[in-house]
Amino acid sequence: MDLDELFPNKPGDPLTQLLKQDLDPLSVEELHARIAALEGEIARIKGKIEAAVNHRASAEALFKK
Repeated sequence: MDLDELFPNKPGDPLTQLLKQDLDPLSVEELHARIAALEGEIARIKGKIEAAVNHRASAEALFKK
């Protein structure tokens, strides 16, 4: 799956721009900082997904009674 399939109508989407950024000019330290920032964002997204799943499960349990 390529980026155009994921973000067809969002040419200015920050994620699309991030993925297309040239990494060659970055130093090793900058690359490590980038990885740390992206891992932090991944953790934040996983937390949001978990909260959404838990919220949905709670709502479903409430309405099943």
